[in-house]
Amino acid sequence: MRQFLIITADDFGLHEAVNEAVEQASRSGVLTAASLMVGAPAAADAIRRARELPRLRVGLHLVLADGFAVLAHDRLPSITDVNGHMSGDMFRSGVRLFALRSVRRQLEAEIHAQFAAFARTGLMLDHVNMHKHFHLHPTLLAMILRIGRDYGVAALRVPDEPLWFAARERAWSAWLTTGLLKPMLARMKRRLDAAELFHNDVLFGLAATGAMDETRLLRIIARLPPGVTEIYLHPATSRGEPLTSTMRAYRHADELAALLSARVDAALTASGVQRGGYGDAQRFCA
Repeated sequence: MRQFLIITADDFGLHEAVNEAVEQASRSGVLTAASLMVGAPAAADAIRRARELPRLRVGLHLVLADGFAVLAHDRLPSITDVNGHMSGDMFRSGVRLFALRSVRRQLEAEIHAQFAAFARTGLMLDHVNMHKHFHLHPTLLAMILRIGRDYGVAALRVPDEPLWFAARERAWSAWLTTGLLKPMLARMKRRLDAAELFHNDVLFGLAATGAMDETRLLRIIARLPPGVTEIYLHPATSRGEPLTSTMRAYRHADELAALLSARVDAALTASGVQRGGYGDAQRFCA
C-alpha cells in the first residue's frame, strides 16, 4: 500500500506570527509545505524565511475572497472595496461570478497578478490552492487551469475530506457539506486528471479547522488511507490582528504544538509513510 503525506501550513504571509510558526515547524517539526498569500501584509517576511528553509515546499494560496487583492481597487472595482479588500460572502460572490462578465474579467486579472507575484519571488511553485477552498467554484477552477498553465502549475489541492473524520468530530454540518459535495469533488478530480495536473486523494483539516491539535494528528496518522493525503493547519506563535478578525476560535498555538510534537514525529516515523510536498508526491507516485 503506497502512501504519501503532505503536511501544510496555510495563510503563510498573513502575519509574522504565522511566518515564525512555519519556520519553527519546518526546522524542528513535521511541516513539509506552506501556502503563500502573496498579497498579505507579511508576505515579504514569509518569502525571506522561505528562501532560508530548503526543506519547505511553497505553493500559492490564491485569495479571491475575504482577503486583500494584489491589484489596486481601480482595477477591481466590482470585487474589492476602497481598501482593496475582497468580500467574505462567498455565496454572493459565486453568484456574481456566474452572472457578470465584468466580475469574471476582474477575477482573471487578479489571478494573473497573484501568479505573477509568486513568480517574482523566485521560489519553486510546489502547488496551488485557494483561500476558503473557493476553487470548488467551477468557473474559478477553469480560470486557474487556464491561467496556471502559463506559470507552470503542476499540482492543485482537492478539498475532499473522509466522512469518518467529520463524523468523529461531531461536525455534522461539515459532514453534510462534504457528503453533498462528493459528486462535485469527483468531477473536480476528473478535470484535473484530464488537464494532467497532480492532486491529492484526500484532505484533512476541514471539519476541525483551526483545531488540528496533537490528538487529531495522531488519530489521522493511525488511519492514513492509501494514496496521497494532505493535512492542513493554521499555526501561529501568537494571536493578534489580522488573525483574530477572521479566526477568533482558532487554536493557533495548539496547532503549532502539534507540528512540533515528539509523539506526532514518532508516529509518522513508525508508520513509514513518505513525506514532502506535492512535487515530491508526484515523483513518488510516478
